[in-house]
Amino acid sequence: MYAGTEIDVTCRLEPGGEDTGGGADAPDDGRAIMGVVVEVADRHPSRGVHGGVDARGGEPGYGLQLVSAVAESWGVTYRQSEKTVWFRLVAKEGEPEPLGPPPTARPAAAKLRTPARTGGPGHTYAAEWADRGGSSFLAETSELLAGQLDQDMVTALAAQLLVPRLADWCAIWLDTEGAGMRLSRVWHVDERRIPPLRADLQRDTPPADVRTAGTPWPWPESAGAQHTGGSALAFPLVARGTEQGVLLLGRAGQLQMTDTVVRMVEDVARRVAQAVFTARQYTRQTTISRALQRRQLPASLASIESVDTAIVYEPHGEGQTVGGDFYDIFPMGEHRWCFLLGDVQGKDPEAMSVTGLARHLVRLLAREGHGVESVLGRLNTAMAEDSAEAVEMSGEQASSRFLSLLYGELEVVPGVSGAHCTVASAGHPPPLHLFGDGRVEPASDPQMLLGIDEGTEFQASSFALAPGETLLCVTDGVTERRCGNWQLDDNDGLAQILRDGMGLGAKALAEHVRRAAHDFGTGPVEDDLSVLVLQAVLGADERRA
Repeated sequence: MYAGTEIDVTCRLEPGGEDTGGGADAPDDGRAIMGVVVEVADRHPSRGVHGGVDARGGEPGYGLQLVSAVAESWGVTYRQSEKTVWFRLVAKEGEPEPLGPPPTARPAAAKLRTPARTGGPGHTYAAEWADRGGSSFLAETSELLAGQLDQDMVTALAAQLLVPRLADWCAIWLDTEGAGMRLSRVWHVDERRIPPLRADLQRDTPPADVRTAGTPWPWPESAGAQHTGGSALAFPLVARGTEQGVLLLGRAGQLQMTDTVVRMVEDVARRVAQAVFTARQYTRQTTISRALQRRQLPASLASIESVDTAIVYEPHGEGQTVGGDFYDIFPMGEHRWCFLLGDVQGKDPEAMSVTGLARHLVRLLAREGHGVESVLGRLNTAMAEDSAEAVEMSGEQASSRFLSLLYGELEVVPGVSGAHCTVASAGHPPPLHLFGDGRVEPASDPQMLLGIDEGTEFQASSFALAPGETLLCVTDGVTERRCGNWQLDDNDGLAQILRDGMGLGAKALAEHVRRAAHDFGTGPVEDDLSVLVLQAVLGADERRA
């Protein structure tokens, strides 16, 4: 706010006596201490530092008052392009100092304009703070929790938001949906008490049906305040009518629960419960998606005699391990292999299930002896029938069930270099054949998508893949990569990219095509991107010869 620019915050741990970052002014008394140096740098070197101990009464924030109250040393370093405010905190070996206000021996502490926190019975601090800063605290809570998709991260953030503002310690249990309550998070103002407090609380799990806000809870001995005792209250975590868990707050002495404090804690509990609910929904959906995704792709690709293979696979979408594209290479009898590269229309779980079923059905049909044309024909019939059934049940066109597929077979003759290839493309970009002399030709003709017309017949192309020749297969994420009004494959752009990669091995060529697709457009890739390379090489006997 003061700098008007972005800032960089740097924290580092250093032994006593070393340079603190502020130059020669930092003291070194030779004690066996460690120091934490914090530097805050902005891009406005000429602007002064606000918030000193002599700051005007109307100036917002505590500025350097806090620094001067608790730091061993501090200062400001001006450079040509930035200004750095730094301070150094020190810690002596042994037990840490008790928590609480700075020692009165520090004169600067008395000048720190912060609200006094009263001790002893009656604790008025929480009530005063809730009245004064409650609305901004709830806004901060909502902002921090809204983007969290991990339920344990939600509870970790919530605990540290509540302690020490409203309690000395906090515990959050989460319902495990039929398996009881799980203690997700424990936090205490004195971090040394967290392990024993967690152990005590795990022995005394709250019931899952805590329904009343502010239900009294037995004070754990490990929470401290053995002489004065303390108060602990439980609040239910409920979202959309379902119990998500229990929030437990504790404070030494008598916890004064004014109406304002109760309403604030209830509001926080509702926000925590909703964030936990959202995170769980996300986890469930992610688990289902990953289970479906595992069916889309093979665990490994088969090795082919005399043919090097490479696959590049980039699913579109943040956090996705599998998208709408899928591929496979598998053996089919002696000296024969099958390969496929497909793309389903849609990215939802239903589309993923279609691709998984398609890949396994292709394997089954191939191993039953069906050739390329028969495999595509039978798969098309199955998908068309399935789409018709879906339309009858829902009354809507199930477009996500349409599928493009490039499918082929490779046969290797022992002792003979290269391979014999048979391939067909159903609604898929045709594979490109790179010859030894640099010519590039489509290896199959374009045909109908699978699942549209049950009566479609498919035609396959056969050819020899000689040593040094390459078959390049891609999905439309490559060919339809855009740069303005142009697509990558306009004017045979993919063929030129393949020709430019002549002489590269299979893996290097696949990476060359991937990089060319990324470099073609200035924006991010907007679809799954898949590249399959099959490159014939000399056989083992010929290489030895």
